[in-house]
Amino acid sequence: MCDNPHRLICDARENMHNMAMLQRAPTDRLLTPEQLSRRSRRVWLAFAFLCAAVIAAALCGASFYGRISAIETLQRQGHTDANLKVALLRAVLERPRALPLLLADDQQVRDALAGRRIDDIVALDRKLESLVSGTSASVLYVTGRDGVAMASSNWREPLSFVGNDYSFRDYFRRAMEDGTAEHYALGTVSNRPGLYISRRVGDAGSALGVVVVKMEFDQLEADWSETGRPAYVTDERGVILITSLPSWRFMTTTALGREEAAAIRKSLQFGAAPLSPLPVSRPETVGPDATIVRAVLPGSSAAEYLRLTTAIPSTPWQLGYLIPTDQAIASSVRETRFLTLTVLLPILAFAAFLLRRRDVSIMQIAVSRIAREELERRVLERTEDLSQARDRLEAEIADHRATEAKLQGVQQDLVQANRLAILGQVAAGVAHEINQPVATIRAYAENAHIFLDRRQTEPVKDNLSAITALTERIGTITEELKAFGRKGRTAPEPVDIRSAIEGAVVLLRSRFAGRLDALKIDLPPTGLLVVGTRIRLEQVLINLFQNALEALEGRERAKVEVSVRETSDDIEIVVSDNGPGIPAAILDQLFTPFNTSKEKGLGLGLVISKDIVIDYGGRIDVESNDNGTRFTIHLRKATA
Repeated sequence: MCDNPHRLICDARENMHNMAMLQRAPTDRLLTPEQLSRRSRRVWLAFAFLCAAVIAAALCGASFYGRISAIETLQRQGHTDANLKVALLRAVLERPRALPLLLADDQQVRDALAGRRIDDIVALDRKLESLVSGTSASVLYVTGRDGVAMASSNWREPLSFVGNDYSFRDYFRRAMEDGTAEHYALGTVSNRPGLYISRRVGDAGSALGVVVVKMEFDQLEADWSETGRPAYVTDERGVILITSLPSWRFMTTTALGREEAAAIRKSLQFGAAPLSPLPVSRPETVGPDATIVRAVLPGSSAAEYLRLTTAIPSTPWQLGYLIPTDQAIASSVRETRFLTLTVLLPILAFAAFLLRRRDVSIMQIAVSRIAREELERRVLERTEDLSQARDRLEAEIADHRATEAKLQGVQQDLVQANRLAILGQVAAGVAHEINQPVATIRAYAENAHIFLDRRQTEPVKDNLSAITALTERIGTITEELKAFGRKGRTAPEPVDIRSAIEGAVVLLRSRFAGRLDALKIDLPPTGLLVVGTRIRLEQVLINLFQNALEALEGRERAKVEVSVRETSDDIEIVVSDNGPGIPAAILDQLFTPFNTSKEKGLGLGLVISKDIVIDYGGRIDVESNDNGTRFTIHLRKATA
């Protein structure tokens, strides 16, 4: 047995040895050399046809497999790219959404709308101008209840929005009716497309006007175009709103009906855009959200692309992403064919060797010698070819390893980006937790002004003491919330459950002023102690009371019942309401982070509440149907 690492050279030497042995083999006396030659030619001809058929079938199968493999690889990479684009778009959308929400409750906006005084309007113009310069918004303006723009961030520009009537716009009408709206359209003054986010100022019955912010996506489209791969965002009707190819804007992914297209043009939402279909044809489904299409890009001929579609959360939009497939499929097919031939050809060569060996065994010594020399030459040539192929394979393996190392680096970057996104959402949770104490401090401060005007100093002292306690409470809350990111928790202690319930109601009073009558609490006797800390238990109760009151908003005979009962094992706090109940899809994952049915909610409140209760050895149960929802908190008993 040969120990030479070059196995092919060893095989060649062994073949030459076998040929020498065959020289002494007896010749076939039944057939003449001419007959043997003719028979050999027929056998080799049949063998050649068989090899050709096998190679053709193998190459056909390799091409099919290479195409499928390339498409699957492009799908995985494309989904990663598409998810990154969706995340970037959501980040761009979320920043300016807070402006209308904050300005709708701003006293300066309300005073300007109510009084219509020139000084107030000019001051509001300057304020809007300063606010829009610090965000990614394009224009920020305020309209009266009649839809006429009263103040705008572009009040100094020639194409100022001030004085224009926007009462026909959907974002104005829907904001006046529903309180808030989002609408993508072509600007009537600037003639530039953008997303309009609006919010009503005041209640529906006494609306003062509407605050509107317009977002334009020029920078986002420029970032997308740098990748060289077409990306676009469509609305629920298939109309392209945002795209890296400007010529595709306001085209449609599918042909619109005549009546639907006429209605869109009449609304002037997209101006005089023809709403023609994209130059895309022959779709071939390759996955639940992936198709192979033939598309014509501006300045190029028709080519094959992988089209991926991804829903954009918090909007009715979808992201479309086109990935060219010709080069990737051709490269994959070439590689698969090469690997197939690399495996198949040695097998066929070995079969040919056996066939040749059979012929040599029955040929004359002279013919055997010639055949041996020819075989030696062919084996040496094949050995050289395979050695070169081996070198090429080793080089490709090194390239693949380098590519894998780069992919691992990209994965680590994505993990870091995900951590930063979660950190932003937790920061929003901190603001959510301290909002009620801040609102209560404001109420106490306003009451203190009134008592000072009346020269009643004792209530002022009480209010200031309460404010001091609440500021200490805010510090404690932020420390507790920061503890969620570290190991360990504040040491538990006996807590009077009655005082915790009363403290939670105090923190909610400012936010739900006028609606706390729906909260019916059967307070337990003083001295009923549970294991925990008062601040964290108040957080749990505030989350449950707030969720119940928000679920009952706008309902008649709204009622939230709170009761406490002592069992042999623990203390149970029951919070039940007569609201519409929790949808089954939300209920199944109620305590999963960022799972919420609220339009503006983060889905963190119940997750934090559950963690707090579990920390103190308790649990939270929930039951919900069409007649309402019932939360039961089980806490361990404590002794003084």
